[in-house]
Amino acid sequence: MTLPRILAIMGSGETAPTMVSTHRRLTSLLPAPVRAVVLDTPYGFQSNASDLAQRAVDYFATSVNVQLQMAGLTRMQPTGGVAPDAVAIEKGLRLVDDAHYLFAGPGSPTYALRQWTNTPLRSLVANKLQNGGIVTFASAAALTLGCHTVPVYEIYKAGLDPFWLDGLNVLSDIGISATVIPHFDNAEGGNHDTRFCYLGELRLRLLETHLHADEFIIGVDEHTGLVIDLERDVADVVGNATVTLRKGEAQKIYPAGASIPLAELRSLDWASTSAPTATVSPAASEEPAARAKATQPAPPTSLAAAVAAHRSAFDLAITQHDADAAVGAVLALESEIRAWSVDTLQGPDQDHALSTLRAMISKLGEIAINGLRDPRSVVAPFVNGLLAVRASVRGEKRFDLSDLVRDQLLAAGVEVRDTKDGVEWVLRP
Repeated sequence: MTLPRILAIMGSGETAPTMVSTHRRLTSLLPAPVRAVVLDTPYGFQSNASDLAQRAVDYFATSVNVQLQMAGLTRMQPTGGVAPDAVAIEKGLRLVDDAHYLFAGPGSPTYALRQWTNTPLRSLVANKLQNGGIVTFASAAALTLGCHTVPVYEIYKAGLDPFWLDGLNVLSDIGISATVIPHFDNAEGGNHDTRFCYLGELRLRLLETHLHADEFIIGVDEHTGLVIDLERDVADVVGNATVTLRKGEAQKIYPAGASIPLAELRSLDWASTSAPTATVSPAASEEPAARAKATQPAPPTSLAAAVAAHRSAFDLAITQHDADAAVGAVLALESEIRAWSVDTLQGPDQDHALSTLRAMISKLGEIAINGLRDPRSVVAPFVNGLLAVRASVRGEKRFDLSDLVRDQLLAAGVEVRDTKDGVEWVLRP
């Protein structure tokens, strides 16, 4: 079987529910069983590197139905005078070479590039795009693909002046002179600008002045991907948001569902012929199913967003006395928690989700005791019957009996009010 030649670039969400369909579609193009490997170098400096790799393995096993192997290439260069394990490195490189599906994600692009220096790693990646295989790089790994790389930690965390690192420049092997910036639409900063992988507009503009005349930026939003199919000569935008081609003041924005001819990524014609900022709609010639998918509401892009949506649905169900819908919201949140549990970038959202789920279950417990139906609808037949008796004895001027009925109702939590418009009753708390 001839393998496809595909480079998939993901802005984030590579182990989140939002990218499951993309992973499934890509791996379905490969012969079974799929030979898939996670390249664990980008987060190799972290003490929990093995846990992060295992999360990726679990994600692919449960969500994609593919068995993922760990490359074990967390350290490839001497550290503190201690040489790396040469046998482990050769084994990992062989796994990468044999893989039909190579996956890499979060971490530090600086660390990854330093570890890959003077190793065959770059040539192994480029070989798949030349001779067959699928390479899926996301987040930090995606940063390394182009001619330059943003050293995120050094600039955003350590406060160094903006500078470029040389990237792997794998894109140049397929005729694209660009730098990849994932997390392009990041908004974690709230009132300060963290777009463009935490650079913000001012720092990105400064870095752009150091790009060569034929180089541009490919910005990939969070929970979004650009799937470059070298056999079809087209790049498809998948996921929830947009991909942006940027050259100075010129920008061309492609929404999810759009396709970009590969020739457009291999030239700068779009920068001179487009308006300063042009947004492209999915082509009218696309298949109806693809157009429909592009217009569907996007799924939540974080566990926190999913929690908010399901809690809102639960509260609405309680207000509307809809027990089935309330239980459905609880079950849906439990499913979301399981789906997001293997996301390698999961933070405190998991604890918040679990506490919300417990609160919803506790509310259902109260309902099991007190009932979800409107209390008025439960007691109304009895109250109305007693009020009819009260009206009868009042008509006979038996006010002692009338007051007795009213007092007994009040003792039971029903307050009777005589008004000019007739008798009203309310339930007292």
